[in-house]
Amino acid sequence: MVGHNVSHANNKTKRVYRPNLQTISLASDALGQHVTLRISMAALRTIDRNGGIDAFLLKARDANLSARALRLKRQIAKKQQAAA
Repeated sequence: MVGHNVSHANNKTKRVYRPNLQTISLASDALGQHVTLRISMAALRTIDRNGGIDAFLLKARDANLSARALRLKRQIAKKQQAAA
């Protein structure tokens, strides 16, 4: 998104709003390893609320996931089916 910085004198200068992306290492219970992803802090809060990376990925729609997250989702689903 774009917008303006507005000074006290009402001068407007262009600025860009960017998401707060961080490189985070998350523990996957199904895979038994840590997974490093570059996600926003809003997505991290959603992952915590859903009960971890495994539950979040299995609940998420494929169209909303990146290629790497989609690959992880398939690996987790395969591991859970093999365990069941």
